[in-house]
Amino acid sequence: MSSTEPHQAFIRPMVADDRPAIAQIVTGVGNFNDAEIECALELVDIYLQDRRQRDYQVIIAETEPRVVCGYACWGPTPLTRGTYDLYWIATSPAEQGKGVGRTLMSYIEGKIREMQGRLLVVETSSKDSYRATVGFYRRLGYDEAVYIRDFYDRGDDKLIFIKRFQQ
Repeated sequence: MSSTEPHQAFIRPMVADDRPAIAQIVTGVGNFNDAEIECALELVDIYLQDRRQRDYQVIIAETEPRVVCGYACWGPTPLTRGTYDLYWIATSPAEQGKGVGRTLMSYIEGKIREMQGRLLVVETSSKDSYRATVGFYRRLGYDEAVYIRDFYDRGDDKLIFIKRFQQ
C-alpha cells in the first residue's frame, strides 16, 4: 500500500488515554502556535473533566485499534438554535491526505443533521501554511462567508466557512 492510499478511519468518542496522542498531533501538524496548542488542549481537558457538559464534543479517528490518527472538537454555538462550531480538527502528519479529516467531518455533519442542526461554522487562517486547510473546506462544500483582513495579526486574515443543512 502506498503512503497516500486512503485508510479506513473509525470514529469514536475521546477517552482520557487519548490525550497524549492528541497533544502530539496538535504539536506535530506545524500550523498551531503555543497559545493555540494550549487552547486546543484546554478544550480537550474540559471535555474529559466533565462528561455532563454539552459545550464540547471531542471525537477520535483511528486507523487501527488504539492508534489515534486525528481528532475534532465541535459543539453547539451558544445563544443560537441549530448552529454549531468546529473548534479544532487535526490529523497526524503521517495520515494527512488519506481521508481522515474527511471522515471526521462527515461524522460531525451526520450528528448535526441528526440533531436537526442547520449550520456548521468553521474559522481558519489565511496564512500560506493553511492553504491546504482552506482547500479542504472548499472541497467539502463549505462556502466562504466572512473574510476579516489582519484579524489574527498583520497579514493573517480570518476566514469563516459555513455549511448549511437542509431541514
